[in-house]
Amino acid sequence: MQATAISFDRYNSLANEDAQARIIKARAELGKRAVLLCHHYQRADVYRHADITGDSLRLSRLASQSDAEFIVFCGVHFMAEVADILSRPEQISILPDLAAGCSMADMASLAKVERCWREIEAVIDPDESFTPVTYINSAADLKAFCGEHGGIVCTSSNAPKILDWSFARREKVLFFPDQHLGRWSGHKMGIPPDEMLVWDPDLESGGLTAEQIRKARILLWKGHCSVHQMFQPAHILRFRNQYPDGLVIAHPECSLEVCMQSDFVGSTETILKTVKDAAPNTRWLVGTELNLVERLAEEVKAEGKIVQFMSPTVCMCSTMQRIDPQHLAWCLENLAEGRVVNRISVPLHEAALAKVALERMLAVS
Repeated sequence: MQATAISFDRYNSLANEDAQARIIKARAELGKRAVLLCHHYQRADVYRHADITGDSLRLSRLASQSDAEFIVFCGVHFMAEVADILSRPEQISILPDLAAGCSMADMASLAKVERCWREIEAVIDPDESFTPVTYINSAADLKAFCGEHGGIVCTSSNAPKILDWSFARREKVLFFPDQHLGRWSGHKMGIPPDEMLVWDPDLESGGLTAEQIRKARILLWKGHCSVHQMFQPAHILRFRNQYPDGLVIAHPECSLEVCMQSDFVGSTETILKTVKDAAPNTRWLVGTELNLVERLAEEVKAEGKIVQFMSPTVCMCSTMQRIDPQHLAWCLENLAEGRVVNRISVPLHEAALAKVALERMLAVS
């Protein structure tokens, strides 16, 4: 591949329709050398070009099974990292815009998790220990931390099963970076609230006493999804008052109160399947990202189903939105001309440890 890439600057002012035409042309030139992955939350004008759609783990696994030389991931940074970790050495993982991050993933850094680990070890009894569990929505170095310390990765669909695996090995769990997924998963296992305590990484010992740390079965990292925190129990109450026969489904990144008041709780794939498999002429209130909800509403409209977004405030994954037609056109045209831009490459030692944690999860799942 050539070293010098075309600068993105000239694409900044590119009209959407021109970008779309250039994407189609570049994709035709690349053929099967490139596979284009789009997460469910991706904006519609990019999602339309996808070869494979789904949640982050499904996309990475399917891409690694393809013959494509280039994996172009229209998602966020941690997703492209997982694709790089799980793919074959000769495959190249690419993120069209490096600014497409995840605010939740950014709430837990390796330095803070390592400090947390030291502070925990300083107060727990010698015969007790924690299993570190990281949500897949986290940086590669945190997955590597879990791989090194006997831990594991989870997704929004398998988190309770992963907690079962974790408790079968050690008495306690450190769950990061999303407190809500950890709390809902613990609740489903019957763990009482006073044994699931929040660890605030900006406070000494997480803001907890030694006694609280010893008593806790799950320490929940003080992190959250900026989209799913927008949904409130009041939104569900308003919907039920207006539509008593309506159904509510929420993502487990929502608060415990929202999940408790929902009829169904599940991952993006579960939300899609549940609504699509439902009886015709049903009405749904959906608590997850706006692009997914709007796309789902269109797909089931012909069956008389009505799908509503849970929040009255428009909230979408703003970092996912950074992957736009202009960045995708820039990325693909560079590839078609023999230049790789925005390659995501996890250091080998880190990737090896992260893969251990991911493979533990895949074996359990």
